[in-house]
Amino acid sequence: MITLNPGQVPLSQWRAIYRGAAFTLNAGCLPKVAESAAAVSRILSKGEPVYGINTGFGKLASTRIDDADLATLQRNIILSHAAGVGAPSPKSVVRLMMALKLVSLAQGASGIRPETLELMQTMLDHDLIPVVPCQGSVGASGDLAPLSHMAATMIGVGEIETPQGVWPALEALQSAGLSPLTPGPKEGLALLNGTQFSTANALAGLFEAEVLMQTALVTGALSTEAAKGSDAPFDPRIHNLRRHKGQIDTASSLRELMNGSAIRASHLKGDERVQDPYCLRCQPQVMGAVLDVLRQAAVTLLTEANGVSDNPLIFTGVGGAEDEALSGGNFHAEPVAFAADMIAMAVCEIGSLSERRIAMLVDPALSGLPAFLTPRPGLNSGFMIPQVTAAALVSENKQRAYPASVDSIPTSANQEDHVSMAAHGARRLMEMCENAFAVIGIELLAAAQGVDFHAPLTSSAALERVRDLTRRAVPSLDHDRHFHPDMQKAITLVRSGAIAAVAELKLPDVAA
Repeated sequence: MITLNPGQVPLSQWRAIYRGAAFTLNAGCLPKVAESAAAVSRILSKGEPVYGINTGFGKLASTRIDDADLATLQRNIILSHAAGVGAPSPKSVVRLMMALKLVSLAQGASGIRPETLELMQTMLDHDLIPVVPCQGSVGASGDLAPLSHMAATMIGVGEIETPQGVWPALEALQSAGLSPLTPGPKEGLALLNGTQFSTANALAGLFEAEVLMQTALVTGALSTEAAKGSDAPFDPRIHNLRRHKGQIDTASSLRELMNGSAIRASHLKGDERVQDPYCLRCQPQVMGAVLDVLRQAAVTLLTEANGVSDNPLIFTGVGGAEDEALSGGNFHAEPVAFAADMIAMAVCEIGSLSERRIAMLVDPALSGLPAFLTPRPGLNSGFMIPQVTAAALVSENKQRAYPASVDSIPTSANQEDHVSMAAHGARRLMEMCENAFAVIGIELLAAAQGVDFHAPLTSSAALERVRDLTRRAVPSLDHDRHFHPDMQKAITLVRSGAIAAVAELKLPDVAA
C-alpha cells in the first residue's frame, strides 16, 4: 500500500498507481483540509461576494448568489459542466486522475471538507471508478468536463465502473454502503477545477513512452547485429565530447547490449564498409535526445502532479491575518501541454528511427541479408508488408505529433480567451505509443530473423536472451504464413516491458 504525502509524491509512486498499485492519503493532511473548509465558512459569514463560493462562474462571476442557494449552486455547476463526449477514458487513467485530485485537494488550499476526500478515497478502495468521456476539455479553467463527470458520480449522477460492470452511480455507491455527496460551499468548483485529467493522460503517455524507449534500444541493438553493424559509434569517447547526458547513457546501454557478441567479432576485420547508415550509427544521438526530452517532460509533470491547480484558492488566516480566497489561473494547463507535446515528438522519433531500421533490414543492398528476410524471396514475400505497416504507423504518428500547445480557441464568451489544449495533446499519447509499440514489435521480429541468418554465430548474452524469448512466442519465418498473429504476439511482448527486462537493460526510468 502506497501512502501519498500531498505535495511530495515521487514519480515512482505515480507510476505504480498507474500500473494498479493500491494507495491511501497520509491522514496527517486532514487537519489542514478541515481548517481550509472552516476558512470558507468564515469568508462567507462576512457577506462579501467571493468568486465560486457565492457568485456565478466564468462570464457569470458578477452574479451574486443568495445564501439559501449555495448548495444548489455547487450541485448545478457539477451537473451543467458534465458535458463531455466520446469514448470512456481508460480506467487506469481515471484512477490516476482521481489520485492526482486527491493529492491536490489534500493540501488544504481548496476549501473542501475531509469527508469529501474520504468519499473519493473510499470509492477508490472499492474499485468504483467513474466513467469519464475522453473529449470536452480545452485544458484551461481546468479540465472542467472530465472532472465534472468524476464529481457527478460522487453526487450519485452518471455511471461508475465497478468490479461487476458499469452501474448507475447511485447504485454503485449504495452497493459499497456509501451515501452521495451533498457538496458544500466551494466544493463543486474545487472538484471540477484543475489539470488532473490532462496530467493523468500525460503521465500515462510518459510511462508508456518509458517502456517504448527502453525496448527500442534493445531492438535497435538487435538490428545492428542483424545487419552486422559496428559498435564503434557507441564508443564513450565520442559521446563524452558532446556532453549530452541522454546520448552518453544510451550509448552506454547499446555497448552493454552488444558486449561479447560473436557476430560482432566475426566482422571486426575484413569488413569493406566504412560507416553504417544513420539508423544504426546515430542511435545514441537520436535516442539520447529522446531520453533527454522525456526526462524534462517528467520534471514538468512531476511538479504539476504535486501542485494545486483549482481556483479560487483558500488561504487561511495566520497570526491574526484575514482568511482570503484568491482568484488566479493555476488551472491553465500550459505546462502540461508543453510536456505532452515533447512526449509526442519523442514517441514519433522512436518509431521513425525503428522503421528506418526495418526498411534497411529488408533491403539486401543495405543489409546484406536475403531480400525481405525470407530464405526464398519471390516465392515468399517475407517482411515486405510488415515494413509497409510500420511505415503507415509512423506516418500516422507524424501527423499526430503536431504541437497541440500552439493552438487556442476562446471559450466562455471570451472570458477564457486563451486555452492550452493540454487535454487532447496528452490524450493522443496513448494511441501514439500503441502505434510505436507495433513498429517496435515488427522490428523485433525482423531483427531476430536477421540474426537467425548468421547461425551458428550468436549475438551477446543479453540479445540472445531476447531472441530466445521472441522465438518462444514466434518461430523463425522459413516460409510465408499468416503474419498478423506473429505481429500481435511480438507487440504484446514489447508493450509488457518483457524485452527490456530479459535483456537486463541498464537504463533507468526517465525519473526516479
